Amino acid sequence: MEEKSASPAQKKIREINSGFYAFAVKPLFQHINDLKTDNAHREYYLTDMAGVFNKAKARVVSTKTSRPSEILGSNTRAEMMEIDGLVRMAKCQQLMTGGASIFFPQTCVVDADVEVGADTVIEPFVQLLGKTRIGSDCRIRSYSVISNSEIGDGVTVRPGSIMDEARVANGAIIGPYSHLRPGSDIGEGAHVGNFVETKKIRLGKGSKANHLTYLGDAEIGAGVNLGAGTITCNYDGVRKHKTVIEDGVFVGSDSTLVAPVKIGKGAYVGAASCITNDVPEDALAIGRARQTVKEGWARAKREAMTAPKK
Repeated sequence: MEEKSASPAQKKIREINSGFYAFAVKPLFQHINDLKTDNAHREYYLTDMAGVFNKAKARVVSTKTSRPSEILGSNTRAEMMEIDGLVRMAKCQQLMTGGASIFFPQTCVVDADVEVGADTVIEPFVQLLGKTRIGSDCRIRSYSVISNSEIGDGVTVRPGSIMDEARVANGAIIGPYSHLRPGSDIGEGAHVGNFVETKKIRLGKGSKANHLTYLGDAEIGAGVNLGAGTITCNYDGVRKHKTVIEDGVFVGSDSTLVAPVKIGKGAYVGAASCITNDVPEDALAIGRARQTVKEGWARAKREAMTAPKK
């Protein structure tokens, strides 16, 4: 009975029908034509099927919930958000029962399918979305947003990091303010640091990209050091191309690697180089203009600028 159609006596009843029904299909279709519209709105109410089955001496079972918040309805956006908060708090409590620590869980957004291992710490204002899986003994720091990603054991995610359909292996360090886009696969013990963006890459075991770097469509080996400002130039305006960086490579700061290109094992790339051709193993590649120094140029320039005009 809807509240607006209920009698004063019925309104005093402190039990409600949630409106959630499960039917055996065959009995439902055998009796659905017995529904009537003898109500204030002249409508067919599927909820009346309980009464129909009862009259037909068919089996009707009700289940009482131990948590009324599970069956609350919402008629406004504010009520919907209130219910959302209750459901998400229950999810946080479930994860904490399993051994995770969630500080200020009322500030976190955790979806129903998220998994978090024991001894992992989730700091305030973290969002864990979709089917994200986080291993044990990790720390996810504030303002990180992780969606449909897999994180191994012992991983540190520093503040403000964003991950979407990414994979991070055991012991890696991410952030702060890193952006791992779909297809990012970060190896064991690797570092992806301040304002580094990755997309569709493999970063090998123990490799590091700690500062201000873009890595897209790249295969990067183990023990690689990528200096600040390194960019893999993967797009030619029509197609995407791949960069391969083999084990033990050192790439100097502010280098641009124009794909398709391969940097061989153990090679060095000088800082500020633009690399357009493959680099052999153990070689040094420098792709920049030779430095020119003009003695006294700055002094002469200043004197010219401050000289009286004739």
